[in-house]
Amino acid sequence: MRRAAAFLALLLCLYWTGAQGERGGLTGNDITQTEVQSEILGVKSTSDQTNITPDIWAELKELRDMVIEHRMELRKLEQENTAMQTRLTISEYKNAVLESKMTDSENMVKELQSENTAIRICLFDIKTASECKNAVLEARMTASENEMEELKKENTVLEARMNASENEMVKLKIENAVLETRMTASENVMEELKKENTDLQSRVTASEDKTTVLETRMTASENEVEELKRQIADQPKVAFSLGLTDDGLIGPFNTAITLKFSKVFTNFGQGYSPTTGLFTAPVRGAYYFSFNLLDGRSNAYRDVYLYHNDKIVLVSANHSANAWESVSNSLVLQLEKGDVVYLVLPAGYSVFDDTGDYTSFNGFLLFPL
Repeated sequence: MRRAAAFLALLLCLYWTGAQGERGGLTGNDITQTEVQSEILGVKSTSDQTNITPDIWAELKELRDMVIEHRMELRKLEQENTAMQTRLTISEYKNAVLESKMTDSENMVKELQSENTAIRICLFDIKTASECKNAVLEARMTASENEMEELKKENTVLEARMNASENEMVKLKIENAVLETRMTASENVMEELKKENTDLQSRVTASEDKTTVLETRMTASENEVEELKRQIADQPKVAFSLGLTDDGLIGPFNTAITLKFSKVFTNFGQGYSPTTGLFTAPVRGAYYFSFNLLDGRSNAYRDVYLYHNDKIVLVSANHSANAWESVSNSLVLQLEKGDVVYLVLPAGYSVFDDTGDYTSFNGFLLFPL
């Protein structure tokens, strides 16, 4: 009886120790969650410091989330595996205890059998009492055997669950290796994109420098254009275009006359005077002049002089047997302010003009000097 009481006390101690082990200390799940949160924060900090294009970051974020999810699942399975290993260790320990107890029981049975044999030999007369004691021992033996069978069944279930966990662990490791390969490829692509981005930034910087130079040149050109516009605006507008008359034939005369062009088509700057027939230069500069004269006589000379102040600078003449021929010419003169230019018809020569404006005189300022 004392041995049976000791056996029950040992079972209660083992049960209390297992319950304390399950309730006490920091759980593996808490540690795993802390590590996962640290990894998530680390990945997030790294991703905040990296400047890339939006499409690659979306793919990397998706890959990162998948890796984190698989890692969490893997660690959860590791926790379950650890818990199962712990339970398996406890079960093995219980089995060892039970085996020890079984051994003790068997020893007790053997001892009891020995005692029973001794009792049967020595106390054959009290057979009935021995049979009762043997029945009790057999009942205890049956209970121990039943408990042993239950422990074996639990051990079989634990081994099956352990095998399933190991298979799932292998699958997760394979998936993790695939994800790591994809992550490596993504990192390589990221490095290439960084290199391309650096090259593009260099090219953009060069383009910006060129744009700055071009803007500077454009500003200088615009300033020059504005200056030219101001100069043009300040430059005097001098130009005239004239017709001689509508009266027909003029001349010949006994003396040379200044041709007075009375039909004024344009006279910008009012440099030409129809009254005197003189063009007076309003500013110092280079001037362009041209003229055309028609004569209706046949077998006659045609002659006209262009004067600068009191000096002949251009003579145009021809002779023709036919009537209605013209003479024309042009030149550029440098004039001082106040200089005069005019056309002179020599004595004995004539000129013709009417509404057709066959005889004309033109001039304009090229640029001031």
